[in-house]
Amino acid sequence: MRTLAGVDLAALAQREGTPLYVYSTPAILARARALQSALAGLDAGICYAVKANGNRALLALLAGEGIGADIVSGGELRRALAAGIPADRIVFSGVGKSAGEIDAALQAGIARFNLESRPELDLLQARARALGVCAHASVRINPDVDARTHAKISTGRAENKFGVSIAEAHAWFDAGATWPDVHLDGLHMHIGSQLLDLAPVREALARMAGAWRDLAAAGHRLSCIDVGGGLGVRYREGEHAPAAVDYVAAIREALAGFDGRLLVEPGRWLVAEAGVLLSRVLLVKEGASRRFLVLDAAMNDLLRPSLYDAWHDIVPLVDSGRERLAYDVVGPVCETGDTFAIDRSLPRCEAGDLVAILGAGAYGASMASNYNSRPLPAEVMVDGGRYALVRRRQDFDAMIAGECFATDWTTA
Repeated sequence: MRTLAGVDLAALAQREGTPLYVYSTPAILARARALQSALAGLDAGICYAVKANGNRALLALLAGEGIGADIVSGGELRRALAAGIPADRIVFSGVGKSAGEIDAALQAGIARFNLESRPELDLLQARARALGVCAHASVRINPDVDARTHAKISTGRAENKFGVSIAEAHAWFDAGATWPDVHLDGLHMHIGSQLLDLAPVREALARMAGAWRDLAAAGHRLSCIDVGGGLGVRYREGEHAPAAVDYVAAIREALAGFDGRLLVEPGRWLVAEAGVLLSRVLLVKEGASRRFLVLDAAMNDLLRPSLYDAWHDIVPLVDSGRERLAYDVVGPVCETGDTFAIDRSLPRCEAGDLVAILGAGAYGASMASNYNSRPLPAEVMVDGGRYALVRRRQDFDAMIAGECFATDWTTA
């Protein structure tokens, strides 16, 4: 890999520095349009999972394609609105919405809330009544399906914190008059992330379909079914992202006959493979038993390998004819967990060489931190041989801007 969307990566890194996130506009649009094409003929909408990558330029790109947003915080609501995503294309998920966040979403006029507990339903009723509005809501059911993914991103088992049982959801609908300012007319689910096998998706969809039909038989008409997201991507050789047509075919089969609106919430699938993290080699350290390739990127820039033991392909932008050596690829942060790869075979690298960490478009910049007082990296988008800076590299003054010395004391 030497270029992305026609942009020379070495020249880009020379101009903008490293670590540097780079996102391919054509790659994002290709995925978005493939999913839209697969959904053709259905009353369906795409709500992008903002948590995957909330850069406003990326959100604006998707907004231009008619794509909405799946948000999980008040901050994501503000990002989505600021990027031009209409409020009526926004759904609000998450297990712990605050009263302030609910008020902001109600005042903005979002499409609906995905509710995950009885206390949350009661709070939504109270806030809607206080503001004099009607809230549209779906119940997030927990189908108790093993997503066959990493335990930390599996969300559809009974022991997970997400959603309620199908039986509890049914009870909410039966007692709907208890919440007169909440229009409860939808179902939602999300069983996990990085799903490469559609079998658990089909199993969960079958349970969703059963819940819909049981509710319909009891006289409860649904106007929306949100099947969530979680489609996986290729991070390493042998992995394959599910095709949009196959995913939508499973939805069509399971929910045949449903005459309401369908929503899907892809995040990683839309943007992960479109992004790379560029980094410079600081030095090569020959240990007693390991050879360490020390990069200027670290776990604070890309947390997934440390948090999930996640694999990312690493491609040095060097002469491929160099001999191959085994490296532990690490960052400079003062943690043993600051490791991108163990015993990875790469072309020989030297200080100053540029490397690209692939599959970094999702859960990269969005999970970055200032750990070790490291500034946040810059982000750019590339398209047709051009690039645009979409987040400036954070400097020290910006990093500490919110901090104050303890000079103004008061009592609580």
